[in-house]
Amino acid sequence: MPRFSLPDLDLEGFRQRLASVDALPQLCVLGVVSGLITGGFMVGFRLLIDLGALAFMPGGDHEAFEGLSPLMRSLLPILAVTIIGVLLWRQPEKARKLGVGHVMERLTYHQGRFPMRNWLNQWWVGVVTVLGGLSAGREGPAIHLGAAASSGLGQRLRLPHNSLRVLVACGTAAGISASFNTPIAGVIFAMEVVMMEYTIAGFMPVILASTMGAVVAQLVYGSEPAFQVPTVSLGSFSNLPWLVVTALVIGLLAGLFIHVARNDWIKGRPLWLRLGLVAVATAAVAWWYPEVQGIGYDSLSAALTGNLAVDVLLALVVAKLLLTAITVASGIPIGIIGPVLVVGAAAGALMGLFGGWIWPELAADPGVYAMLGMAAMMGAVLQAPLAALMALLELTHNPNIILPGMLAVVVSCLTSRQLCRCDGFFISATRHGLHPLQQPLMQALSRVSVPAVMERSLERTPRMVTRERARSLLARNPIWILIERSNDDKPTLALKAADLARWLMEDASSEQNVVDEREPKEEGMIDLLEIPGLRLELAPIHLQATLSEAFERLNNQAVDALYVEHGNRPKQKRISGIITRGAIERYYSFKDPSSKDQ
Repeated sequence: MPRFSLPDLDLEGFRQRLASVDALPQLCVLGVVSGLITGGFMVGFRLLIDLGALAFMPGGDHEAFEGLSPLMRSLLPILAVTIIGVLLWRQPEKARKLGVGHVMERLTYHQGRFPMRNWLNQWWVGVVTVLGGLSAGREGPAIHLGAAASSGLGQRLRLPHNSLRVLVACGTAAGISASFNTPIAGVIFAMEVVMMEYTIAGFMPVILASTMGAVVAQLVYGSEPAFQVPTVSLGSFSNLPWLVVTALVIGLLAGLFIHVARNDWIKGRPLWLRLGLVAVATAAVAWWYPEVQGIGYDSLSAALTGNLAVDVLLALVVAKLLLTAITVASGIPIGIIGPVLVVGAAAGALMGLFGGWIWPELAADPGVYAMLGMAAMMGAVLQAPLAALMALLELTHNPNIILPGMLAVVVSCLTSRQLCRCDGFFISATRHGLHPLQQPLMQALSRVSVPAVMERSLERTPRMVTRERARSLLARNPIWILIERSNDDKPTLALKAADLARWLMEDASSEQNVVDEREPKEEGMIDLLEIPGLRLELAPIHLQATLSEAFERLNNQAVDALYVEHGNRPKQKRISGIITRGAIERYYSFKDPSSKDQ
């Protein structure tokens, strides 16, 4: 008996349960473990930033660029870009993909599996971009680190790919939750921006993961909200028209940000020119306005309380927006969520000041517009209105702001989408107008792995068999007979066992009357390729694959069925079942997935 056979057996049963769409208890267990792991990594990432700040930042505060000399704070982005250019661009292009965009790419085209090299790069690149004075946030790195760590847990346990998708969402939610102390916004962001779907099977484990991530972060950093703001409200409804104008302006700013960040002219410049542009532009602005550097949460807090001068607010709206967008367009992997919140808050504060100048007796406090601008900018850039509203509520702990926040977010999202023709920042639209993660067929098929639908009742045999061997195959009542190649043990065709049984019955009755001239004469052997019946061409697929992977492979290989391989070593793989195109179509049509193929 092999060692650890009982745990292996239990784990195999766990994997089989996860393959189906209703494995909520198992997914919830994974959500808890994922949240704890991700929360630990997020605390570690934040501690790395704090540790680096102790080396040269005033008071060890990684946001205190204002306390540095103009020369020092201008040299920092030049040094940071140089380090990234030398260390990151010496690696292959695929190793340079980091952040939320990388998470969505791996989820869309690689079933949620992440390369270790990219994950390791994300650690130091995230620290360098924040401490190096670039206009960058820590949320993008946090999402990548959390999603990849959670997916790595599933890969380590060789879980089916449909559960890897849920683990990616769990890591995303826990990463946002631990970074912002916003567990609800983490859940909504994971489902709205990354997964692009809402399902009960997805929500429950993601909620648990986000909760655990927040618990771990609060054990270290406390439970206070990210920003301390006074309890204020919009006041009179007469502010609503000006709020709509504010949201319209912020929507246009979001469109500008996305268009600059996607600018093909910048992307087409030589590498040295792109990196030099980011370094010089950031250094020049930082000489006069250090508030544009780093994440900018200190500036955001000041904007919410009305403690920023007008020229600083203008610098945040114009310079920080353009610097962040140009940095993204130049290929430097940075987090954008933090800078986007800062720009939105500054724009809202400016509009609030302008409104107070026009209608001093009716205008609300500029801090209210700063809060609303923060949510409006996030919603418009990401095209994630619900995530923006939840972030607004949890970041401010001010329920009075939700009603005007809903109006501001919707108007800004519509402006960015309709007037500026912008999709969500992390979505690249296909020619059909839908990201692959948004396509209903792929969403439905990605929730289930092939073990939940495949037919397990089968027998394998060479092409040439005796009648006695054929009867012994049928004695075990298989549904399919897999016919192997003559040169190796890989099956290429599947024959319905019922067709073989029918032929044997007809052959037995014909022997009593007349010799069938078509019957093989050589030692009474039967050629299974000559048996009348339907034969399906086969291609292999792994047991962990989802139905969406199986569907794509059926189309790419131009076959009608797949044999499901089990095992990781080439010489030890065994066939666990067969999955046909008809079985997948029946599942999508909400029929019984376990029904037999016709």
